[in-house]
Amino acid sequence: MARQHARTLWYDRPKYVFMEFCVEDSTDVHVLLEDHRIVFSCKNADGVELYNEIEFYAKVNSKDSQDKRSGRSITCFVRKWKEKVAWPRLTKEDIKPVWLSVDFDNWRDWEGDEEVELAQVEHYAELLKKVSTKRPPPAMDDLDTNPPPPGSMSSSLSTEIYQEPTKCP
Repeated sequence: MARQHARTLWYDRPKYVFMEFCVEDSTDVHVLLEDHRIVFSCKNADGVELYNEIEFYAKVNSKDSQDKRSGRSITCFVRKWKEKVAWPRLTKEDIKPVWLSVDFDNWRDWEGDEEVELAQVEHYAELLKKVSTKRPPPAMDDLDTNPPPPGSMSSSLSTEIYQEPTKCP
C-alpha cells in the first residue's frame, strides 16, 4: 500500500510557524520535529498511511515547539529560531508541494503591524501635545459686571429659579 500526503495548512507569526495536518480520526500519530525539518505520519479513519516530510525555510527551536491533536487535525506550533523574521514560504525549496497551502483564515501580514502601531502612537502623542499645550486664559473683558436692572427679563427668570419649592400634601 502506497503512502499519501496529508493536506497541510500553514501560517506565519512573529515567534511561531503554525502547521495543521488535516486528517480526521487519525491514529498512530507520530511527529518528529528537528531544528531543520518535520516528519509527520499517521493513519486516517480508512487505515490509509499518511506521511509528510518538510525541510523548513529556516532553523526552528525544536525543543520549544509542540503539537496538539484534535478529532479533525494535528496542529504543530513550531518556534522560530529567529523571531520577528517573516517566512515567505514554509519549505526550504522554492517549490510548493500540491498538498501544502497557506491557511488564509489565520494568515495575517504582521510585518507592517509595528509600523502601523508606531504611527498610531505618534498620532496619539500629537493629540496629547495639542491638548496639553498651555495657552493663555480667554479674555473675559466682554462680560457684564453690572447686575440686570429690576423688572428685566433676566431678573424675573432669576427669581423664578430661586423660589422655594411647594411641598406636596
